[in-house]
Amino acid sequence: QVQLVESGGGLVQAGGSLKLSCAVSRSMFSINDMGWYRQGPGKQRELVAVITRGGNTNYADAVKRRFTISRDNAKRTVYLQMNSLIAEDTAVYYCKANGAGSSYWGRGTQVTVSS
Repeated sequence: QVQLVESGGGLVQAGGSLKLSCAVSRSMFSINDMGWYRQGPGKQRELVAVITRGGNTNYADAVKRRFTISRDNAKRTVYLQMNSLIAEDTAVYYCKANGAGSSYWGRGTQVTVSS
């Protein structure tokens, strides 16, 4: 089992920044890609960004050039740096880890952007 704990959410004004962290309960050696997802009010959960074990990244069009995903395997942590936040970024942000045949989710952290 892998447990994921997100942190770093909060209330920020439009144009501001936040950095989310996802702490992984055990070694990330067996974890392939990790991602951040979000679910806004009345919306379906959607992919925000993903990073592979090798460090390759992919982003949703809505966050390209504003968000950056990174991972620190030694600290067992994945980050999401969010800049130039807009009201539409308001959502619960979830961390996901994909291992060998299994996927794990965190409980999420709320991000609220005030306009």
